[in-house]
Amino acid sequence: MAERKRALEKAQQEEEKKRRQKEAELKLLEEETARRIEEAIQKSVEEALKSAEVKLEIQIYLEDGRKKMLQDVAVQLKKEKQENLSQAKLKEEEAQKKKEELDRMLEEKKSKIEQEQQQKEEEHYRELEALQQQKEEAIRRKKLEEEQQRAEQMKLLGKNKARPKLSFALGFK
Repeated sequence: MAERKRALEKAQQEEEKKRRQKEAELKLLEEETARRIEEAIQKSVEEALKSAEVKLEIQIYLEDGRKKMLQDVAVQLKKEKQENLSQAKLKEEEAQKKKEELDRMLEEKKSKIEQEQQQKEEEHYRELEALQQQKEEAIRRKKLEEEQQRAEQMKLLGKNKARPKLSFALGFK
């Protein structure tokens, strides 16, 4: 029985060895077949690429690709140009608004300064007018005083018949 068991194990080992060998041969055969197919495909592609028809198709494909790329670039440039123009327009509008705001503020300050200047001038004019009135009043009072003095002097001196005539007669007739 031990011999039989050994013979059975030996037979199984040989079957396993044959099976592995067969798998390895199949794998080598598959690899060789895949290599030969790859070479055939490569050769077929190279021959096809060498043909004028395929070269023409490739040329047309490349030209179409270049045209599309140029169109895409042109569209992108146009889009960027529009964006730049709109940004420039926004900046210009913003600058215009700032300028208008500054002009308005400048005009307000100018108006305020003019008002203050006008008020100062009016105040100065009122002061000058008051001084003028004071001078005129002083001159009028002085004139009045002078007239009163003259009137008194005239009275004293007897001019303008302001004083009664005195007659100094000696009584000789």
